[in-house]
Amino acid sequence: MPASSSEAVRVAVLADSDTRWKWGALTARRITPENASGPEKEPTGFVLRGRATPTARQLAETGASAAAPREVTGAEFLREVKDAEARGERYDVVVLALVGGTVRAVLQGLADLGLARRPVVVTGYVGVVYEKLADGLLLRHGADVVLANSRHDADRFRAVYEGVGAGAESVVEAALPFLGGAPHRPEEGRDTLVFAAQPSVPVTRAERAYVLERLVRHARLHPGREVLLKLRSKPGEHTTHLEEHPYQKLVRDLDPPANFRLVYGHMGEVLDRTDLLVTVSSTAALEALHRRIPTAVLTDCGVREVNGNHHFIGSGLLTSFDRLDRGEVPVPDGEWLDRQGVAAGGSYDSAFDAARDRVAHLLALPGLPPISPYYTAETAPGYLPGILARHRLDVTAPPVRDSGLRRIVREAARGAYRHGVQRVAPVVRRLGEL
Repeated sequence: MPASSSEAVRVAVLADSDTRWKWGALTARRITPENASGPEKEPTGFVLRGRATPTARQLAETGASAAAPREVTGAEFLREVKDAEARGERYDVVVLALVGGTVRAVLQGLADLGLARRPVVVTGYVGVVYEKLADGLLLRHGADVVLANSRHDADRFRAVYEGVGAGAESVVEAALPFLGGAPHRPEEGRDTLVFAAQPSVPVTRAERAYVLERLVRHARLHPGREVLLKLRSKPGEHTTHLEEHPYQKLVRDLDPPANFRLVYGHMGEVLDRTDLLVTVSSTAALEALHRRIPTAVLTDCGVREVNGNHHFIGSGLLTSFDRLDRGEVPVPDGEWLDRQGVAAGGSYDSAFDAARDRVAHLLALPGLPPISPYYTAETAPGYLPGILARHRLDVTAPPVRDSGLRRIVREAARGAYRHGVQRVAPVVRRLGEL
């Protein structure tokens, strides 16, 4: 651990998308022991180079950090962890804000580095966990801290680990780190509905076109209401999930009224002027609920696991466009809010106490135990090798110089990939259906 109780804890955050960078950077600040001081409390940021690598605009829009994270490969990140120890500047904590398979691969890489003292490894989820619960959790097993965003999630996580005979002591109840902001205060003359879009929910073009048409229709029915479609990314940019049918393209087929607009920006700033938040299943619903902003979760495309809105069963928030058009606003269930850890109040500031305490306890140990994931060559010989092979975290290979030409070629290749996913692939699929 740091040489003295007043020495700063050095934290590194590795993320693979804009939303996970936001979660990871804010989580790092909240779980850092309070005795840490000085400029090093600001985490050192890294974003994983890949299909969802965020742009500078996307990273800045998260508002998570004034300093831009460095773009690296997985092997480059591991090499930096090893080199930092050699420089006498080792990372005390590493926050892995990654998909499950990448977490498992990085855990293996950290275990293979042979560090004199490895960092405390923290991971978790950026929002609502509504799919691949068992698989995602078991891929994350082996981290020292697996953060759960609510009591509801903590119970589910422990049940999965204990149910397969894996240790569940790493599961720590916390909260989403980006909840906060001023409570909702209506303003005379302001009536703003915000639809929080998601890149892959709903998934089909027909369903997304339907949602867009209903938003436009709602704007026409309520000319005194400002209807904002809050988008996560601009055309050509990627987020955590691929967006094959961007709303920016679909809206070209419509003639929306003047009170309907597409907006970007920091979600917290958009919520500052929101009077009704509407979504299919975006985590923005939890942000809005925390601030007591009226919130609606749509059932128009079904209450289905693929849509993620099944998570809101029992919340009192499920409703439809027809009801919203009539002026009906859902009333959230207080007990459900409490279970989800999104009720505004003084308890939120203490929601990270358990995580801070566990990290401080681990840092104080004379040595950390070896990383021991559930998935090993013994428990998953037909699954794990493929996961590790896909990530190719070979830190023994010499580092590749990132010349200007290489960066240009990489950006061109990434642009071609995005064009293929967003433009060519949908056309090929449609032709295949003829």
